Amino acid sequence: MAKKSKSKAKKNKHPTAAGKPKSRRRPAKANTGEKLEALAQAVVDQACGNTDPFVDIPLRALSNVSFNVKTRYVEMGDKSQRRNFFNYGQAKRFMQTMLVASKCKALVNEGKSASLRQVFYLAKHSIPGSKEKTFDDQADCDPILEDLEVALDSLREELRIFADSKGAMIGEITFVDTGDTIDATKLGSGGYAVPSIVEPDVLQFKKCNAKFILHVEKGTVWRRFVEDRFWEKHHCILIHGGGQPPRGVRRLLYRMHHELKLPLYCLLDNDPWGYYIYSVIKQGSINLAYESRRMAVPAAHFIGVSSFDYERFGLADNVKIDLADTDIKRAKQILAYPWFEGKRPWIREIRKMLVNGFKMEVEAFSNKYLSFVTEEYVPHKLKHPKEWLD
Repeated sequence: MAKKSKSKAKKNKHPTAAGKPKSRRRPAKANTGEKLEALAQAVVDQACGNTDPFVDIPLRALSNVSFNVKTRYVEMGDKSQRRNFFNYGQAKRFMQTMLVASKCKALVNEGKSASLRQVFYLAKHSIPGSKEKTFDDQADCDPILEDLEVALDSLREELRIFADSKGAMIGEITFVDTGDTIDATKLGSGGYAVPSIVEPDVLQFKKCNAKFILHVEKGTVWRRFVEDRFWEKHHCILIHGGGQPPRGVRRLLYRMHHELKLPLYCLLDNDPWGYYIYSVIKQGSINLAYESRRMAVPAAHFIGVSSFDYERFGLADNVKIDLADTDIKRAKQILAYPWFEGKRPWIREIRKMLVNGFKMEVEAFSNKYLSFVTEEYVPHKLKHPKEWLD
């Protein structure tokens, strides 16, 4: 998360850098290039009008995040911070913001994409006549890019920036990726490596025979489902995010759920981390609250692993993993989340884990036999929605 400016956070009652109130966001139809041009033009107009050039950046902090009960996802509030050029404490970040914006505009114009690391090097140079560098390291550059996302109301991917691929998919869907038609039923054991950018101009859905999406936490578990051809037997799409799913995977889950009308089921570890991953998929994250409406899937279902499954499926004591103090602390924090608060099934679930005093991984079912999770556990869960958590 970006460091807070020394200026006092305030509700945006003034025009933004584009000359409009923050509550009036640019039209959704405006493309990314137009938004970047509007940002630059606003700064030029301010300078030509003898006004201290500025950019208003929505505040990315817990104090500016809330849970919308109606939409069922985490949303960013309307607090913002003004970044001025003629301010000793803000001038460098102001210039960094405009510099990164110019690099993004060049990428958009050229139709090219760059990694976070490449953008850092594209923007890094020494200021003429000094030894001052525009950026000392990537940790200074990445938050600026996040600032641009919220200021422009654009995804990082729309700014033509990508991160390392993480996660894979296989199943009954055919799609087009950068002009190449891909049949996800014919991808061997490795599946389709989900890229960072999965926007409609890059990836288009062509044909889908799947009945649902099954998201599993880890690649090792996903591999068991692939090898057992679970996707073929149950007519679904299998996807994993390598733990905490990256933005590309979350965005793809969102698109498949909304555009293909597929229900999303999550199979995650029975521990605070698994609960948190589900929370991020379902409601969105605090750090990316400004993108929840394009990533969160409020209708997602948690089908397991449940704290009650140890008894339901007669698991042996040797699958138990004792809760650490950090697990207990994290579980209590999750219980206090507004999106879990008041949900009796979830309160009962988490309290049961705390009473048990242990946690379990999805792999625990291998203790019965290797394919128990694909042949018995998940098929059972799919037939018993009363055991799910929402």
